[in-house]
Amino acid sequence: MDISTRTEEAPRSAVSRKRRSPGSAGDRIFLGLSRGSGITLLVIMAAIAAFLTYRTVLAISEDEANFLTTSEWNPAGDPPVFGIAVLVYGTVVSSIIAMVIAVPVAIGIALFISHYAPRKLAGPLGYLVDLLAAVPSIIYGLWGAVFLVPYLGGLNSWLDQFLGWTYIFDKTSEGIARNMFTVGILLAIMILPIITNVTREVFLQAPRANEEAALALGATRWEVIRMAVLPFGRSGIISASMLGLGRALGETMAVAVVLSPSFLISGHLLDPGGGTFAQNIAAKFNEANEFGRDALIASGLVLFVITLLVNGAARMIIARRKEYSGANA
Repeated sequence: MDISTRTEEAPRSAVSRKRRSPGSAGDRIFLGLSRGSGITLLVIMAAIAAFLTYRTVLAISEDEANFLTTSEWNPAGDPPVFGIAVLVYGTVVSSIIAMVIAVPVAIGIALFISHYAPRKLAGPLGYLVDLLAAVPSIIYGLWGAVFLVPYLGGLNSWLDQFLGWTYIFDKTSEGIARNMFTVGILLAIMILPIITNVTREVFLQAPRANEEAALALGATRWEVIRMAVLPFGRSGIISASMLGLGRALGETMAVAVVLSPSFLISGHLLDPGGGTFAQNIAAKFNEANEFGRDALIASGLVLFVITLLVNGAARMIIARRKEYSGANA
């Protein structure tokens, strides 16, 4: 290597070191704060998982029944017997009902606000949806108990009369509509603003050039949405749905106010009864002894694991579809 080559490489390596090195003091402080925040979050999550696991081991070691398959909850008995079968069933069923109702409606509202509504109307509608997302869950629960439950009695009778042959809408016991179907509808109303807000913002970020190109080729407005907007927003729709599902899985007060709980598993959605993890913890925590609280914490650990699995599955779906959605363009 001659001298001229060395003199050319020296400035080049200096520029490379300058690019790799942190910038100003502000950049270094921001980098340190970001790393510290991320590490703190991981430590908090690990501490929560360790605490829940420790109390769960104490409870399950004294349980005389199968914790996963038993539908009875009596940790104060002699011997103590408790299981989460009813809670898993109720949490999953009510969340599925909520997602089936809320996701299509939220996508429709988001498309109307972002692409169909006049500008003077789109602004107030978006602001109204933002306000609904901030309403506390206890307000939804009181509204559901006072207004939704009485008015759903007629709908339950109609479903029983015309769709009772489907088994799930076959009403076998009398009573007001404090059932899993009502809980699912209430959860759908609660998560609707969250899904709508995120989906609307994603649709507004769709590349304008793609939409104008489709219109220039003679596509109708629906064809533009189907070919340009929906593929772009697919990852955002999944993310918004997972946010809504997370709230539906962990909702406490609204479910506790509306549902008439029982520890019986029934496939008839219109029959009163059932339960969810969060509702059971909220209803029994104050009156439980120390061992009963350990049992409730054990059920909370299962909900914690379910939430992590749902979020992990959502991340995998988004990562696999990202390259096809155009969101990374």
